[in-house]
Amino acid sequence: MVTWNNLDTLASYQELKDTAKVNLAEVMTGENGAERVKNYSIPMAAGFTYNYAAKAVDDNVLAALVKLADEAQLADKFKELYNGAVINTGENRLVLHHMTRGQLGDAVTADGVDKRAFYVEQQNRIADFANKVHAGEITNAAGEKFTTVVQIGIGGSDLGPRAMYLALENWAKKNNTFKMEAKFISNVDPDDAAAVLNSIDVAHSIFVLVSKSGTTLETLTNESFVKDALKNAGLNPSNHMIAVTSETSPLAKSDDYLAAFFMDDYIGGRYSSTSAVGGAVLSLAFGPEVFADFLDGAAEEDKLAANDDVMKNAAMLDALIGVYERNVLGYPSTAVLPYSQALSRFPAHLQQLDMESNGKSVNRFGDPINYVTGPVIFGEPGTNGQHSFYQLLHQGTDIVPLQFVGYKNSQIGTDVDIQGSTSQQKLCANVAAQIVAFACGKADENRNKNFEGGRPSSIIIGDQVNPKSMGALLAHFENKVMFQGFLWNINSFDQEGVQLGKVLAKRVLAHETDGALKVFSDLLNI
Repeated sequence: MVTWNNLDTLASYQELKDTAKVNLAEVMTGENGAERVKNYSIPMAAGFTYNYAAKAVDDNVLAALVKLADEAQLADKFKELYNGAVINTGENRLVLHHMTRGQLGDAVTADGVDKRAFYVEQQNRIADFANKVHAGEITNAAGEKFTTVVQIGIGGSDLGPRAMYLALENWAKKNNTFKMEAKFISNVDPDDAAAVLNSIDVAHSIFVLVSKSGTTLETLTNESFVKDALKNAGLNPSNHMIAVTSETSPLAKSDDYLAAFFMDDYIGGRYSSTSAVGGAVLSLAFGPEVFADFLDGAAEEDKLAANDDVMKNAAMLDALIGVYERNVLGYPSTAVLPYSQALSRFPAHLQQLDMESNGKSVNRFGDPINYVTGPVIFGEPGTNGQHSFYQLLHQGTDIVPLQFVGYKNSQIGTDVDIQGSTSQQKLCANVAAQIVAFACGKADENRNKNFEGGRPSSIIIGDQVNPKSMGALLAHFENKVMFQGFLWNINSFDQEGVQLGKVLAKRVLAHETDGALKVFSDLLNI
């Protein structure tokens, strides 16, 4: 039987706190370091490997983490989740994003519907629609093909799909699967929508409006912005727009849209890239087959995350080490550092995924907790980040754990050989050097040039950024965040902290303000 207990009540957590700390610089130096790199590694899906040699762990710490995983029942809790238990206690909902890419356990029925069948149905409907758009069977009023797709959404309806699109755009062009250019409108700032609309031919554009409730203020405001532009161009908006929404929303059966594809309340926005939220825009941009490969990669990684052996479960071990760093070692933030320009917006997606999920100070029952939870997540692709904030990472007063992502091969394959090495080799050389530099440091009598080392990192190594590998990478981090929420005994699947600002913003717009809120409103000329 699964029990939900606060982290600080677990005997294994106390044991973990008492376990001797590891001198990372020492264990990563010389042959010891070489052996760690060879042995501290776990295979992942889609050709990835999770290597944690440069984390401040040893066999003793790992043994304590395994005990913690067992006592916290991480594997059992995941099983309950994918078998349809009400895991989202704040909203009394199931959590079913895994079901969008496969079925790990039992059939799950909710609202009288087999949910796996429902998600497959929506994927098939999207695939049929996308194929008809690409074939010219669905066109604009003049009978001309659509050439651009624009997603209108915010938060999880934007960050994940945008990150995935940018990650795969060049791959698709190289592999002749690029169908339509994709653009994204998210910010309610009118300059965002105006800039996108000025960059496209609206007559040949199809717009995807994403709002689960059909009432999201920012998204509906941007929809009106787009509709106004279409009308000003002499076009009927209903010929250019589709909706991704819930079946019960006002958008679901509206004549304002060419089609509506459905999501449900069991998938949070930040977990929705593998649902219709990502499916519509990515299938239109790259073709349904590419999106299907993306889902396959995620499904493969989910299967590995269901393994109850911690040392064969990269997502679970990554989560455990992260909690060790946060709660025992006291590190307040984590940097995500992909050494691929294709992943330029992936850290931004992970910011939402992690901080919206685990930025909580009460447990899943609403009781205050006495320990820290989710870290601050930030990041930037290498090598740009090296010339930005790595100074603080190397020599700052806070130790910041690092999560590198690196690839053996580039996407496009175009490269040059300069001074005996290619650009891709130089990129990979930089990430390898940074891992060792952070871990081992460098002694120097000049304190300004002295590097203490002891800065922990892991790296996920893959062959290439492609649809399957992106699905696997996304699923890894989704599952890591989930396992950490289980460990902290918090609800990783609601986001009440986002709602307060929305409520107050509506009050401001209705001029129902007083005190500081009224003065700020006046200062901003609202």
